[in-house]
Amino acid sequence: MYMHIEGHGDASKLAQTIHDALGLSHTPLAAQPAPASSESLDLDTAAIEKIFDKKGKVSGGVYQFSIPRAESIKEGGLEVPASMGTAIAINFQPTGAGKAAVAGDFALTAAEVNPVLRSLRANGIEVTALHNHMLNEEPRLFFMHFWANDDAAKLAKGLRAALDQVNTAKM
Repeated sequence: MYMHIEGHGDASKLAQTIHDALGLSHTPLAAQPAPASSESLDLDTAAIEKIFDKKGKVSGGVYQFSIPRAESIKEGGLEVPASMGTAIAINFQPTGAGKAAVAGDFALTAAEVNPVLRSLRANGIEVTALHNHMLNEEPRLFFMHFWANDDAAKLAKGLRAALDQVNTAKM
């Protein structure tokens, strides 16, 4: 289940409210140990980076990409930066023998939804959800979550075909 939240007001009160809600959900609140800086994956990350023409990063055994949109996203007159959830998130988790599970979400305008959906499905990548995260953002965004487990390079090529349908920032 995905649950997104938004709040405005005193930062301390917002933090306490979120802390209390997470406690009710039994979400572990203790800091997790930082992974070793030399963390390696059973995954050809160089090949994936070449397909995406972007650098990823390793975090907790997952190879991650955060790809911002080209245009500025605004909510209530304020910019919502990519780091606050308006970037495309693509994650690769090695599953052995050159395979990976991929999951993440695309931040899309209405005109991009169907072309990305077709690209993902044509490449064996399942769309698991399509929804909004905000109420009044401009431009209006739709978030398309996806999942697949297959040859990592094949999935990277399929995800790249979907990325080519989106107005992403040039790196």
